[in-house]
Parts: sequence; structure tokens; C-alpha cells
Amino acid sequence: MATVNLSDYQPLKISDASSFRIGIVVSEWNDFVTDNLRDGALETLLKEGIKEDHIKIFNVPGAFELNYATMQLCKTGYFDAVIAIGCVIRGETPHFDYVCSAVAQGIKDCNILTDVPAIFCLLTDDTKEQSIARSGGLLGNKGIEAAVTAMQMVAFKRDL
Repeated sequence: MATVNLSDYQPLKISDASSFRIGIVVSEWNDFVTDNLRDGALETLLKEGIKEDHIKIFNVPGAFELNYATMQLCKTGYFDAVIAIGCVIRGETPHFDYVCSAVAQGIKDCNILTDVPAIFCLLTDDTKEQSIARSGGLLGNKGIEAAVTAMQMVAFKRDL
């Protein structure tokens, strides 16, 4: 887990992000965290000049469903990047390990099997307090970082 706040947003050196089309898939599970991550990502995309109607938000029930929704959005050809937002907090069973691994592999597959950058914004914390710290608390907001990453990857792809 990061021990410093890496979310201090600095404007990017992208000449014009207004045409970027970004999909955001948000898990409703642990929404006290994922709503903050979504809001951080959305605010950052808008600050960078992406048009509000070029940002589409889709909700899914849990983290495991991020894979399917992200892949479907990547395959549409409409989005320049897709951000997958979720939060899994360790419990008393191995469920945490299976879900976290599956989501990581699924988002990786989106990146390999499609031509659209899929951004991994899944908090995988041991405690609720750690998740809160990383979703707008003392350690910043990983949603902001995911939005910055999405824009950088779109710019990277357009510069090829």
C-alpha cells in the first residue's frame, strides 16, 4: 500500500483532450469507497477538458463484474479508454484472493485482446480504513490517478 499521497493532480501536457471518450465502470459493492473513486476520476477528466457527454458511467454489482463490463465497452469501438473502478476488502475467507486475482487478469485481458486501454482502479485493501484513505482520505484518491492514466494512455495511442 502506498504510504504517500500520489494523487496531487497536475494538469497534463496534452494539447486537447476534449475529444477523448472515456468509459467508467463502477462496482456498487463497497460504494462508500467506489463512489469517491468515481467522483475523483470524473472531476479530473472534466478538469482536463474532456466533454461531459464524452464520459459514460456504468454501474455493475460487484468487482468481479468489472471484467465483463470493461471488455464489452472496450469492444464497442466508441471509447478511447475504459476505467474499471472497484474495491475489495479482505475478509476471513480466500474469496478476496480469488476476486482480486480474477479482476486483475480480466482487466489485463482487455488490454491484450482489444485496442482500447483498460485502466485498473481496484482497491485491494486489508481494512475499510485503508480503502477510505485511498479513496479521498490521507493517501489521496486512486480514482484521480486512474483518470490521469487513462488520458495519458489515450494520448500515447494517438501519438503512435
